[in-house]
Amino acid sequence: MTAPDDIPGGSYSETTRGITITVQPYYLEDQSVPEARHFVWAYHVKIENRSLDTVQLLTRHWRITDSSGKVQEVRGEGIVGKQPTLRPGETFEYASGTPLATPSGIMVGTYQMVAEDGERFDAQIPPFSLDSPHSTQAVH
Repeated sequence: MTAPDDIPGGSYSETTRGITITVQPYYLEDQSVPEARHFVWAYHVKIENRSLDTVQLLTRHWRITDSSGKVQEVRGEGIVGKQPTLRPGETFEYASGTPLATPSGIMVGTYQMVAEDGERFDAQIPPFSLDSPHSTQAVH
């Protein structure tokens, strides 16, 4: 997992079986209402198939923890209504978001993938920090 400091908000990457997932979170000031304990982030995800196999993303599992320790789990089919198939060298990108009741938090998860031979595996989504300018301490 890497988190370069040269990108505002940080970028986080992890590779599982040749599938590299990179996430870049962004705090959305214009959608957040700190006095109402409503903090919103968007995140951009890039999934790169650096393996020699064609794979398809089947499901997602997110674990979102706010700075008070409250955990929310999100499971479902695909991402943004799609179950993309990636041939070797192909990339799929999308954006999504999440609200929290605290000014910081952390997200981590997996995408269940299936290879052409039917073998299923979980591609790790790197843990990434959700830090707003209203946060006094980061949780990562």
